Amino acid sequence: MDAPAQPSYTAREQMLFHLSGKGPEPGRRMLPAGLWPALLAPYRPLARLRHDFPLVLLEEPGPDGFALPLSTVMSRLAGAIAPRGLEGERLRQHLLRIESVLRAMVDEGATGTLSALWPLSLEKLDIAADDTTRRVLVQAGESLLHDGELAACDAALPARLLQLAWRHAQREKARVFHRKVDALMRKLSDILRAAWAHSQAGRAPAALRSGVGGAHAGLFDFDVMSRLVSRRAPADELPAGRRQRIEWALSVLSGQTFWPGAAAADRVPEGLVHADCAGAAAAFRERLPRALELLKAIAIAELESEGRYVEAEHDALFARFDLGSLGAEDFFLLPDDLVLIPPAENAAPANAGLLEMLSSGMPVKVLVQVDDLLDEAALGTGRFAFGVRGARLATTAMGLGGMFVLQCASAALPAQASRVARGMGCHGPALFAVYPGAAGSELPCYLDAAAATESRAFPTFCYDAAAGDNWATRFSLDGNRQPEQDWPHDEIEAADDALQRVRMPLEFTYADFVLGDPRHASHFLPVARSRWHDGQLPAADWLRLGEAEAAVRLPYVLAAGEDGQLQRLLVDAHLMKAARARLLLWRRLQEHAGIHDSHAERLLAEERTRAAASVAVPVAAPAGPAADAATAADEAPAPASSEEAWIETARCPSCNECQLINPRLFGYNDNKQAFIKDIGAGTYRDLVEAAESCQVAIIHPGKPRNPDEPGLAELIERAKPFM
Repeated sequence: MDAPAQPSYTAREQMLFHLSGKGPEPGRRMLPAGLWPALLAPYRPLARLRHDFPLVLLEEPGPDGFALPLSTVMSRLAGAIAPRGLEGERLRQHLLRIESVLRAMVDEGATGTLSALWPLSLEKLDIAADDTTRRVLVQAGESLLHDGELAACDAALPARLLQLAWRHAQREKARVFHRKVDALMRKLSDILRAAWAHSQAGRAPAALRSGVGGAHAGLFDFDVMSRLVSRRAPADELPAGRRQRIEWALSVLSGQTFWPGAAAADRVPEGLVHADCAGAAAAFRERLPRALELLKAIAIAELESEGRYVEAEHDALFARFDLGSLGAEDFFLLPDDLVLIPPAENAAPANAGLLEMLSSGMPVKVLVQVDDLLDEAALGTGRFAFGVRGARLATTAMGLGGMFVLQCASAALPAQASRVARGMGCHGPALFAVYPGAAGSELPCYLDAAAATESRAFPTFCYDAAAGDNWATRFSLDGNRQPEQDWPHDEIEAADDALQRVRMPLEFTYADFVLGDPRHASHFLPVARSRWHDGQLPAADWLRLGEAEAAVRLPYVLAAGEDGQLQRLLVDAHLMKAARARLLLWRRLQEHAGIHDSHAERLLAEERTRAAASVAVPVAAPAGPAADAATAADEAPAPASSEEAWIETARCPSCNECQLINPRLFGYNDNKQAFIKDIGAGTYRDLVEAAESCQVAIIHPGKPRNPDEPGLAELIERAKPFM
């Protein structure tokens, strides 16, 4: 049954809403409050469900990394203390109740370690003070297998978790550094000690006496012994140049300030965590001279300790030792900077150099939080200071190569913990793009972040340049459910018209994700059950239609209120266009992962065609200028007039988005870079929308060629930033 106040819109009003996004009753809120996407409705009592949060943040590195879900900690505890049988089952149930209480406490804002909150959770349970079970639970809290701060899935989680992972990685680097440098210092000291022992100073009476020791000193005449053993001893066995190099290297290694002494190796140096890219770059430049000196000393120490230093070759090399002499492997011995960009500062000028900093190879780890995916549904909005939209930052960074890139929502961070650790420990720069959940969503932060991954609005992927030599080894979509599908498939239970329970398939799309944010309620129109008809299609099915068929059908998503009743919500064309754009981005990621590879499918189709052909007649290709028409624009220069549309072809990153808008207007040359193939095959709107969607802003729409094209005033205004 329909809600009493739900209006009944006609088919004509429904179509007008879909096309224009304007409801039949201007100014009236069309979407009732409290509606959730139908697939998320069963998770409405989230606090009572067992999931990955809160996390226990582990300060001490170990096989479990830097964090464990509370549910994992409690399961391990139950396995350790609960005996088999009914008594053990009773204890396990109490542990599950404690876990539920702790989860609720953290969701309500409680902070502290697991061991500190444990007694508070026991107070909320109805267990008598003299009960044996209570005593066991108290003892369990005092001897936890894992302990640490409890962290909820909230806006603070990404920075908190990644900073902890970074500290673990720096501690490991400190241990590697000290093992290497301490060994080098011992070898250099041994060289100096051996040289001194063979010199005249090392064979003087006092030196010989100290070598024998006081217990037997009276048995020898050290003056006579010295005259005998020092007759042919050199004043210094080491050449002056080598002694100077070794003593200089020892001085630099022993006086380095990058890492605390071995006794304090677990202490991370100060001044390495920054709130913006400019601050990190400035700090790196400030300590660069000391870093170069230390790395030079390490290189010289390695050569000298192995006896491979050749003055004729190496003196000139180290005289010119500078930043160009080093690579990421060299800087791996030194601390990494960590940049935690607050979401509100993504567009700040201090972060404009992010991509340049990453491409330079600077040893820096950067967290960028994309806190609002929905603002980017409108073309021309959502640009960051670093020149690309937030949800596309990670894919753009992959194109730079030579770094580690991880994109995931905060709900997926526990599952991606091993990748976070690998990125923090990699040689060179790393980018972590995280969606922490939108502040304006009606969904709990955990569900909103998980929905972003499920809907392909913010899919999980990892690019590790050091993992191999090809995309198959470097890129992974692991962490996305049903990655071979456009949208994840599920089933829900509902009542049909005869009030019989039925199971119906459902796909979770980008439109379902947007439904969770009440700020975008205007994109949806509720439809009374009496107005349901066959012309309405689930949003996922509508997106599969051709343009002509989609024009006469209406897309909808299913929603449920607190009563669990399903409702159809029509979706306007603007949001469906954004959903289609997200789907195209997802398909590009699929190709990177080898899923539905268009090149492989094309080759397979060609092979099948050749195999099926009974006769193959070779046809000579025409010669002359016409044969090169497709590549005529490979190096297209800027037009003489700013009124003409043009593309900076040489800067094209081959993202294919312009061709997805109009493949007749835009083409690819032999280098897979875009050019304007036929200016007459598209509209000015195509040019402007392509310019707005271009990741690197290389499309320049120029002036309209058709003065009668609808909406020119708005399009000309939108084109101004790209002229």
